[in-house]
Amino acid sequence: MTSGLRERKKLATRSALHAAALHLVAERGLDAVSVDDVAERAGVSPRTFFNYFPTKDDAVLGLDPADSALVAERFTARPAGEDPVTALRAVQAGQAAAMAEEPEGVWPLRLRVIDEHPVLLARLHAAFGASERALADAVAARTGTRVGVDAYPTLLAAVAGVALRTALHRWLAADFTVPLPRLVDEAWDALAAGLPAPRP
Repeated sequence: MTSGLRERKKLATRSALHAAALHLVAERGLDAVSVDDVAERAGVSPRTFFNYFPTKDDAVLGLDPADSALVAERFTARPAGEDPVTALRAVQAGQAAAMAEEPEGVWPLRLRVIDEHPVLLARLHAAFGASERALADAVAARTGTRVGVDAYPTLLAAVAGVALRTALHRWLAADFTVPLPRLVDEAWDALAAGLPAPRP
């Protein structure tokens, strides 16, 4: 088996386990679903399940730890002449478009399940936190600043995370009828304007 085929099979198995966990929890509730249920729905053994996810909650969220570096990598790949905010806005615009277009409406279902089971938020925030730390390092490298010493890299990475999370909350509240990229753009517009108070 070639390495490319092996990787595709691993990705397909991971996706099947995530879809099984997410749909089962949406149908039955978090406490009524076991690892064995998820493995059976995905057509694999419980042992195989643990090759991909450490817990049921991780399978429900389906977030790959390797993805925590993706935003930082995309930010680093932006043209060198872009200021950090412009570069980050462009990265998040692409990220939002990809999230909105995921097959089978994965992100909307994921957000609904998280909304119904707030205990999952801790794991989601941990994933976002890892992404923000990697992004802070990338911002520091681009701006000649130091994480932990200078405010800018950590602050910008955190603000970017808040912009995305705010857009996701609004997307859920609007029952996914408003395009996610537009909501992300509105969050950045408000930040760029200095967060003026809404007019009554």
